Amino acid sequence: MAQRQMSIGMNILGLGGHQAAWRLGEVAPTAYLDKDYYINIARISERGTLDAIFLADGPALQENVATNPGGRLEPTVLLTAVALATTHIGVIATCSTTYNDPFNLARRLASIDHLSGGRVACNIVTNAGDLPAQNFGLAGAPLHGDRYGRADEFVDVVQKLWDSWEDDAIIGDAAAGRFADPGKVHRLDHVGTHFQVRGPLNVPRSPQGRPVLVQAGASEGGKALGSRRADAIFTTQTTLADGVAFYREMKTRARAWGRDPDQLKIMPGLSTVIGSTEAEAQARCDALDGYLGEDGLVAQIAQRIGIPAAELDPDAELPWARIGDVASFTTGSHGFLQAQLDLARAERLTVRQLSRRIRSGHRLAVGTPEQIADTLEEWFRAGAADGFNLMPDMFPSGAEVFVDEVVPLLRARGLFRHEYAGSTLRDHLGLDRPASQFAAAPPAARARA
Repeated sequence: MAQRQMSIGMNILGLGGHQAAWRLGEVAPTAYLDKDYYINIARISERGTLDAIFLADGPALQENVATNPGGRLEPTVLLTAVALATTHIGVIATCSTTYNDPFNLARRLASIDHLSGGRVACNIVTNAGDLPAQNFGLAGAPLHGDRYGRADEFVDVVQKLWDSWEDDAIIGDAAAGRFADPGKVHRLDHVGTHFQVRGPLNVPRSPQGRPVLVQAGASEGGKALGSRRADAIFTTQTTLADGVAFYREMKTRARAWGRDPDQLKIMPGLSTVIGSTEAEAQARCDALDGYLGEDGLVAQIAQRIGIPAAELDPDAELPWARIGDVASFTTGSHGFLQAQLDLARAERLTVRQLSRRIRSGHRLAVGTPEQIADTLEEWFRAGAADGFNLMPDMFPSGAEVFVDEVVPLLRARGLFRHEYAGSTLRDHLGLDRPASQFAAAPPAARARA
């Protein structure tokens, strides 16, 4: 039996996973607006046979543009250009279920799947903050439960739209003048709490059957949605024990939905800072932290826990009595907050120490290529991950050092592929191509459709 191998994605966060990456000048401060910047990182990642590149996104200007590059290109548009400039690597776009329409999003993603030859995925998020809501005519973000109620119905509709053409619906008989079998192109006539969608999709079924569906969220609502509908979960655990517990829980939940747990991939995020020696890696990390200063580092903690920075003692533990239960937070990401609190509690970290252990809400690994390979292997073999979504500190150097120095170590250990074995993102991830749910419908239901 072949040894199980991990999946690896490259998460392109602006100019790097560290907020101050743009200050070191590896690329122009405006490089994140240039398609060639992303194409270069994608080609580096493809050289390392990584599964996919990943773009985070949100429909609002979040950054302080006085001190940080602000704004992002729309991911589905950008990733179309990246897909056409590469041949194997998958492209994952983050898309909001709160501020999109199922039909339009299903059509865009199916179109990219056709254009890329089956390499697209959608990372479903619900957008917790008030700023996106205010761009769509709302005073503030919908409550957590309401966002996930909409998200579950949204994904149900999108998957039905992707399935609305059966695989063999197209006949293509030019001589007989018969293009498609209308009995294999199905209306949805969906009427739900949030959406009314007639269907079918006006794009035939795409190369993967359905684009890969990724879900990012570790709240109760996120876990329910991900275990039921996602192909992969981009998650946030910061300790090995929590990683193992989350992995087991999600596989158990998937089985309870009647799914094969192996068809749900668990991929924790990992921020990396890599140097030829541990001291060199730490110096690189300290140099980036230095641009933010103590106040900037503490401010990131304060923002996530909802307590003003001025009220936090950097050399004391978090004020646990003031934070309360994560489930009581009606805004913000429950998953990121819980991961941060779990790490601080497990190691009794001070606010200052915690500020140096978290990047973009995810676990931080600082060290040599061997140390990075070691931590990936440890989590993978311990049953905490099927793979990882990487967030290097700076681009492109952070991607280059991982591909050139960490990937060979993983290959030598039998943990990662030497070459791509298939052509689609589902092939890379080891996911089956799903059949259309309409193909299995009883004759009466097919006649109504």
